[in-house]
Amino acid sequence: MKVTERLLAATKEIWDAYNEHPFVLGLQNGTLDREKFRFYIIQDSVYLIDFAKVFAIGVAKAKSLETANLFASYIPVMNGELNVHEGYLARLGVTEEEMKAARPSLDNLSYTSYMLRVAYEEGEAEVLVSILSCALSYELIGKRIVENRPEALEDPFYGDWVKGYYSEEYAAANRELTETLEKLTKDYSEEQIAHLIDIFIACSRYEMDFWEMSWNMKM
Repeated sequence: MKVTERLLAATKEIWDAYNEHPFVLGLQNGTLDREKFRFYIIQDSVYLIDFAKVFAIGVAKAKSLETANLFASYIPVMNGELNVHEGYLARLGVTEEEMKAARPSLDNLSYTSYMLRVAYEEGEAEVLVSILSCALSYELIGKRIVENRPEALEDPFYGDWVKGYYSEEYAAANRELTETLEKLTKDYSEEQIAHLIDIFIACSRYEMDFWEMSWNMKM
């Protein structure tokens, strides 16, 4: 079994619960309160700043130019993901001043602090695993939303969000990340893989906390 498959198997129960969460169901059905979504978009934009910093640290940790270039390509934040956020920020009336003043919620800060600690203290594979639950889970969520309600793609407000994570471009970028992980871990021991699983489980739990935080608009 590939390392990525082992990570996903270890977190299946957590991941299955993502699409049952009321926030994600609201995105799927187009019924999510826009104030909750506004809170989420601001917090996610703040999160993405540290997400990009994790990749920046990964560039320094990379042992090959190929991996360094891959990590560097994500520093502009998920190959256009920030553009989707900026579009929603404008539609929701979030001003530049409001974003400058935005602070991470406690759950958000805990999540990014954990990722940054992994990045600073560990190696390139561990850096990659620390961001992988975010990258891969959004693809899963997008695909399951469309499986459950195909018309979600055409929702006049949330459709653009769904399209972004359902797209083949997003899936292709994730395949490159997982292929890189398999290369980086080809000589990993069982003990090292178990540690990667621990990191992935922690970040998957943080992803669930992020949905819960956004639903409750909890600072």
